[in-house]
Amino acid sequence: SSAASDVYKRQILGMKKKHIILYTAAAICTALCTSCSDYLDKMPDNRATVDTEEKITSLLVSAYPNSHYALIAEMSSDNTDKNGLSSYTAINKLQEQAALWEDITEKEMDSPYDLWNDCYKAIASANLALQAIEEMGTPSSLLPQKGEALMCRAYAHWVLTNIFCLNYNSQSSTTDLGIPYMTESESAVSPHYSRGTVAEDYQRMADDIEEALPLMNDEHLSVPKYHFNRKAAYAFAARFYLFYVQKDKSNYDKVIQYAGEVLGNTPAEVLRDWATIGAKESNNSVRAKAYADVKDRANLLLYSTFSVWARTYGPYKTGSRYTHNVTIASSESCADTPWGNREEFYFRIPSYPAIPKVIMAKMAEYMELTDMTNGIGYLHVMYPALTTDEILLTRAEAYAMKGEYDKALADLNIWGKAFYESTSDVTVEDINTFYGTPVYDSKGKLISGMEYYTSKVATPKKRLHPDFTVAAGTQENFIHAILHARRILLLHEGKRWFDIKRYGIEIYRRTVLGSQITITDELKTDDPRRAIQLPQSVINAGMEPNPRN
Repeated sequence: SSAASDVYKRQILGMKKKHIILYTAAAICTALCTSCSDYLDKMPDNRATVDTEEKITSLLVSAYPNSHYALIAEMSSDNTDKNGLSSYTAINKLQEQAALWEDITEKEMDSPYDLWNDCYKAIASANLALQAIEEMGTPSSLLPQKGEALMCRAYAHWVLTNIFCLNYNSQSSTTDLGIPYMTESESAVSPHYSRGTVAEDYQRMADDIEEALPLMNDEHLSVPKYHFNRKAAYAFAARFYLFYVQKDKSNYDKVIQYAGEVLGNTPAEVLRDWATIGAKESNNSVRAKAYADVKDRANLLLYSTFSVWARTYGPYKTGSRYTHNVTIASSESCADTPWGNREEFYFRIPSYPAIPKVIMAKMAEYMELTDMTNGIGYLHVMYPALTTDEILLTRAEAYAMKGEYDKALADLNIWGKAFYESTSDVTVEDINTFYGTPVYDSKGKLISGMEYYTSKVATPKKRLHPDFTVAAGTQENFIHAILHARRILLLHEGKRWFDIKRYGIEIYRRTVLGSQITITDELKTDDPRRAIQLPQSVINAGMEPNPRN
């Protein structure tokens, strides 16, 4: 509502976030976030002493970003249209710049500036913990903490790389600009950092992940799902190797192996209980809180972020100029699948007649009040970073890329039965019939198959341009089915943007006014805007910016 926008302004605008950590990472933030001039008179290494197991465990609480990428990535993806009525407005300039694929200049919550800073602060915490563990002689009692720190470091770098760089590509990533991969706790003001390459970043992430996995143990964690617990670590590893495609496709074996550690022998028993959530009252907040509940068996890793995303995508007039609207939902993201249609979701996605939004309630807003009298405080969103449902579809994709279609189909059917009110299995023939080459009768009516998406006729099936081979026919049809399932499942989480980048999918920016759709921009496979521009303060400090046409 419009009242929500007023509350937003009263509570949020002009407020600074608080980061409660055991040390101040001044040196790393100087080099990576802003000019060093503000820090020349400060001690470059003013950390508290971290010399006990308890302090190291506490320090790792701050090894998770206080920001998420959902707003940046979701606005950049094909889950967003511009709604043409003049009464619809953006929540802020940040949302508009992201949706229009412009270089983002804003520094508020959910911005590239915040994401960059918060990821490197998390990395600094992880590095300090690793340094302290090494200085204590790496006792066996601290190996689980070492594993957690390594996973945190890999994850934060993964976020940075996949937002601020082009997608990993076995051919071009040896020269594509990466991000600085930080492996040490700095003690000098403004050291020079090179961006390196995407290939170098991925290799270092792989090294951290492989070193961490054997060390993972949940015994030191009071609330495991707020940390990289063992299953979350293997889930992230499975996702990582799905993105890290090797020429011989050997990465898919690791995806399958690591996903198996998460899903076990009975995956259906660890997926989200969509029927229970769907039975709850349709109130957006109720369902969103249930989705991000730490007790939900599907949630593997949750972390708290400062964010207005719940208001931006949620059932408010706020942010209604750029949204996931009925036009997208009906023809693409929530269109029929072989398992069911939108009316058969256990977790049905409502649309709102007064505002152009179609919403899956996922991230509820909660407030940290600093002034109860005036209702002033910090807005938070609990971000669902890793879930079992995503990992099941991750493994299905790996099986499909290996040509093991029966196994891919088994995973897809498990997911389909959980998510839809579906009781029957889909077959390989059903996948081919649904997503394959279109067949028409003598009167021009579509009998089977699906046309590729065009700017004039929208469908869920978009042409794929990855740097790896996807064979025409059954393999491609399976990938379309999986990408469609992922798009539905991961709505509002920003992860569709990564699938667009991985598969080189070309997308449009459209303005929708009633039944009229106008194409205003196109993001081609080789468009450099697929790498979000670095914060301007980082560029001003001397770091090489992402190229632009």
